[in-house]
Amino acid sequence: MGSVPDMIKKQPTRIAILFPGQGSQVVGMTSELAEIYPEIIETFTEASAALGEDLWAICQDEDKLNQTQYTQPALLTASIAIWRILQQKIESKPCYLAGHSLGEYSALCAAGVLSLADAVKLVHKRGQLMQDAVVGIDTAMAAVLGLEDHRVENLCEQATEHVDNAIVGAANFNSPGQVVVSGNAAGVNAVIDKVQNTGKKAIPLKVSVPSHCALMEPASKALAAELATIKFDQATIPVIQNRHARVETSAIGIKEALTEQLSQPVLWSKTMQALADKQINILIECGSGNVLSNLAKRQAHPIISYPTDKPARLDKLLEVLS
Repeated sequence: MGSVPDMIKKQPTRIAILFPGQGSQVVGMTSELAEIYPEIIETFTEASAALGEDLWAICQDEDKLNQTQYTQPALLTASIAIWRILQQKIESKPCYLAGHSLGEYSALCAAGVLSLADAVKLVHKRGQLMQDAVVGIDTAMAAVLGLEDHRVENLCEQATEHVDNAIVGAANFNSPGQVVVSGNAAGVNAVIDKVQNTGKKAIPLKVSVPSHCALMEPASKALAAELATIKFDQATIPVIQNRHARVETSAIGIKEALTEQLSQPVLWSKTMQALADKQINILIECGSGNVLSNLAKRQAHPIISYPTDKPARLDKLLEVLS
């Protein structure tokens, strides 16, 4: 087990919790934790009852787990299950919460803005709306590595202007030198070609829906109508949202940010910089995998981050915090 970094020993512990988004799902996620912590099965049972789907069974079925309308509630439930364990184990209240794309809904649920029942139903609907928005369209996403943000944006603009029927834009500003682009196949493939011409890498991603681009505008409008029917409570912990990398304090502001998030990019690098500016010195990744912990290492101002999806990882975090 690693020792506590000197930086953390000398400063008051300031924690932020990060909730992962789509792409972090794995078959059997949280199964090892479920053998130790009853909160896992209890949370999945509660969420499944609200949704009318057996989310625990879905987590064991790769084909179903990778369908967007099931991926989203399954990941959210896994995150909230781990959050409930952390609430019992960690004395220090987190200063901030943040979630990557879908993970923003997990963060809002953890903050008490949304109930678990409303959250799983909402993200299930979100997944359906996203899928419906691109029926019959050949879509794609790709990770661009090694180029500055503005250069990726310029390449997307060039592809849109000069390639017939191209639709493409920057979807996720994940870390310096890593930007995900999203759109139709014509647009994304044009950007991939342009990136390769610069000598840098563009890696196609296996996804069924092109998130955070103009193709999601119909889904965004439909989601706004769905959000209007759901009661949002006051957050007990501030949530930094993706849209503007800031905390929205009103229900209207939170809902507008969620609506716009579907067709606008995730400002994750700015979110991480905001946490650094607020003197956060420990990040906890609350959910499946360690994607966000790896991204934390690549930020302009890295903050040590601990994943929690397996007993050994959770034990390491608890030892550090003790």
